[in-house]
Amino acid sequence: MASLTYYSTAIKHQPSPSLFKTPISTTSIHFTHSSPIEFPKSPFRISSELAPKARLIARRKETVPVQQLQRPLLEYMSLPASQYSVLDAERIERVDNNTFRCFVYRFKFFSFEVCPVLLVRVEEQRDGCCIKLLSCKLEGSPIVVAQNDKFEASMVNRISCDSKQSNSSGIQELTSDAVIEVSIDVPFPFRAIPVQMIESSGARVLDQILMIMLPRFMAQVIGGLAKFIALHH
Repeated sequence: MASLTYYSTAIKHQPSPSLFKTPISTTSIHFTHSSPIEFPKSPFRISSELAPKARLIARRKETVPVQQLQRPLLEYMSLPASQYSVLDAERIERVDNNTFRCFVYRFKFFSFEVCPVLLVRVEEQRDGCCIKLLSCKLEGSPIVVAQNDKFEASMVNRISCDSKQSNSSGIQELTSDAVIEVSIDVPFPFRAIPVQMIESSGARVLDQILMIMLPRFMAQVIGGLAKFIALHH
């Protein structure tokens, strides 16, 4: 038990009897320390709800011609996702029959290295398939990894095949129409930058990702068709 004793200082001059009815004695004041001292909590709490948010959106549509082979492209696109051929095994992992994990190539965003890892599900449709984003995890620089619980992302990529083909050339068209939307709490080091600048820069980065990924993905679909024909010829 903590105690503090205070002794009154001696008075050097002789006090008047009329002023003091009782003699001056040593006084002790005791403080009891029974529980921690609690200070009022500050109402100004820094939370993600107070952080400015940036909304990044990118959309891209790509169409490539496909030469008619022994089996039509639409037949391959109508297959269950479990029968799709995964050619880029270093960048795409099959999780189950309809779910894939995709490792996007690393890129720079304001001098920080970012590598998104996407978990997507493939849904079959009448004229192709639809790829939807289930989750996204960021890898790369430490400040980038720290944002994993501070953003939301959505992506839809509709792959369709035009069944109309020219009788003379036998050409079909494969179309990929993708849109990505990301909502992120602006990290503290970036808060001096206007949100509009962050959004425009982020949208350009997303567009560059689509510019690289869509042609690569469609090339894999066409390669998968060739492999499918070779296995079933």
